[in-house]
Amino acid sequence: MRVVEMLDGPVRGTCASVLLELDGEDGGAAAALARRWSGTLLWVCQSPYRPGHKRKNWFISGAAFAPPVLPDGAGEIRYEAMRASGPGGQHVNKTDSAIRATHLASGLSVKVQSERSQLANKRLATQLLASKLQALAQAQAERGKSERRQLHWQAERGNAARVFSGSGFVESTVNV
Repeated sequence: MRVVEMLDGPVRGTCASVLLELDGEDGGAAAALARRWSGTLLWVCQSPYRPGHKRKNWFISGAAFAPPVLPDGAGEIRYEAMRASGPGGQHVNKTDSAIRATHLASGLSVKVQSERSQLANKRLATQLLASKLQALAQAQAERGKSERRQLHWQAERGNAARVFSGSGFVESTVNV
């Protein structure tokens, strides 16, 4: 288990949000642990961070997320040679110097015809495809972060799946 992301709480020593990565096989102990801590959790205790406060029921929301599935950046790429188009003199429409590169796992595609050499166009197409894959991975990471952040505002108060009590965070067998 490792901490992937942590957002500090309003009081020193507290956390508003923590994202943990659990290692393990699908359906194994890590998945069972994630399911056990998913849902609304209730902690019944006088807060050590807010002494004298009347509130003693504190709700914690837990959720399990699947890791993002990103296409392999070094995956299989299909290259197709074709004729360049557009104005350009004697070279255009006579040689197959343009390259279309397609990343098979993601379906992303780029076409490069800016150089006269097929090899130079192939190298440039590979670099453009790598930057597109990186942008796709970054967009998926941002989308996942946004979904996790949205859960902060959707935490349910009540109907707790598990109840803990006291400063020792001891699980109660009877729901309060």
